[in-house]
Amino acid sequence: MNTFFKLSILFLCVLITSCSDSNEQEAEETGNNNTETVSIETEILRLINEHRNSKNLSTLEISEIIKSQTDAHTDYMIAKGEISHDNFGDRSDYLKANDDAKSMAENVAIGYSSAKSVVNGWLNSEGHRKNIEGNYTHFNVTAKQNNGGTWYYTNIFTRK
Repeated sequence: MNTFFKLSILFLCVLITSCSDSNEQEAEETGNNNTETVSIETEILRLINEHRNSKNLSTLEISEIIKSQTDAHTDYMIAKGEISHDNFGDRSDYLKANDDAKSMAENVAIGYSSAKSVVNGWLNSEGHRKNIEGNYTHFNVTAKQNNGGTWYYTNIFTRK
């Protein structure tokens, strides 16, 4: 091998090992990584079902079609920079048409840094607690951070 070829290979090896994915670096800096998000979401769902069971209410089943709606609405709130129930009718119509939902409710939140704190916040609000304790059969939740590290949450409940 000639010297130029050897140097080119050495340069590529150094380049490959020294580069990092900016998304990975940003996730590490903000704590916004998929593992943390999944953990918070799983914990929220568990805590809600534990609360329901403590009230002798049925355990809710996780629904992936609901997740599509909680994801989209959480992204919408992050883009808007505030929490809202904007377009709730559209989410309701979608779930009625595509998941045979008979009724539904939605909880949203911003700023809570843990699953326990957001669920406690909802339970300490009469309207949100009513949704958690409602006559529903399915649910899902999305928890996402904006670029500044603020958490946004959307939780939807349906009855089939």
